[in-house]
Amino acid sequence: MLKFEDLKGVIPPIVTPIDEEENVDEQGLKRVIDYVLDGGVHGVFVLGSNGEFYGLDFENQKKAIEITVNHVSGRVPVYAGASAITTKGCIKLAQTAEKLGADAITVLTPMFIKPNEKELYNHFEAIAKSTNLPVLLYNNPDKTTNNISASLLEKLAKIDNIVGVKNTSMDFAQTIDYIKIAKEVGNFKVFCGTDYYIYAALLYGGAGCVAGTANVAPRLVVDIYEKCMKGDYQGAMEDQFKLIPLRNAYNYGSFPVVMKECLNLMGMNIGNSVKPIDHCTDEKLLEIKKVLDSLGLMKK
Repeated sequence: MLKFEDLKGVIPPIVTPIDEEENVDEQGLKRVIDYVLDGGVHGVFVLGSNGEFYGLDFENQKKAIEITVNHVSGRVPVYAGASAITTKGCIKLAQTAEKLGADAITVLTPMFIKPNEKELYNHFEAIAKSTNLPVLLYNNPDKTTNNISASLLEKLAKIDNIVGVKNTSMDFAQTIDYIKIAKEVGNFKVFCGTDYYIYAALLYGGAGCVAGTANVAPRLVVDIYEKCMKGDYQGAMEDQFKLIPLRNAYNYGSFPVVMKECLNLMGMNIGNSVKPIDHCTDEKLLEIKKVLDSLGLMKK
C-alpha cells in the first residue's frame, strides 16, 4: 500500500497495448512499463484515460492491473484506475485492484450522467469506504462534464483514505485553489494532470504530475520535476517548454491515439487504439515524427 510520503513525482497514465481483438497485449504492456521505469518515473497509473479504461471490459481491466502490479514488482507504486459511470462499478474495480496488489486507486468523476455535489460526495465516499487503499481523485471536467469544485474537494479531502487529487483542467486557478485547500487540510496532495502546467503547479506547491506525455518522454517530464525539487527553476522551465510541442501533438488525432502513435513510431509496437478511434493521417504522422525527432526520441 502507498505511503503518504511516496505520493509524489511523475506518474504516467500508461497506454494499454491491445491486440487485433482489442484484448490487452501482455508483452506490449510490459514494454511500456519498462520504458517509463527506465525513464525514472515515480509511479505507474494503469487504466487511466490514456489507458482507454472505458474501452476495456472487466476481464481486460483486471488483466491490465494484474500484469502491471506483477511486472512493476514493487519498484514504484502502482495506481489502478477504478473509474466507471456507477458507484457500484467503481467499487467493484477498487476492490479488485486491492485484491490484485495495487498500491492505490484513482477514481474519475462519472461520465455521461450529471450528479449534483451531494451525489458526487456520496459517490466518492462510498468508493473510499469500500477499500483500504489510498484514493487519488481524478478531475477531468472537459472529458466527463462533471467538475470537483473547490468546496467539494475540501469536504472530500477530510475522508481518511482520500489522499490527493489529479486535476486535468485548463483552469489553472482551480489547481491553485486545490493546492491551497491541501495546505489547509493537511495530509492531502495535488497533482497536475494538464501537461502544459507541470512547472507552474510544482512552483505553487503541487506534489507532482500525472502526465500523458510521460508515456513518450518520461525522462524529460522527470527532469522538470527533479530540477524543480533541486531548485533549478530555470532548467525546469526550459524543459517544460521543450515538452509543449509533444503536448500540442495531442491535437493531431482523436484522443487518446497520439501517445500510441508516438510509441509505435518509436518502435515499441503497441498496437491500435480501441475503435472507433483510428490512426492519425499520414500528414499528421509526419508532424508527430518531427516532434519526436526534435526530442531525440526517434531511433536512428
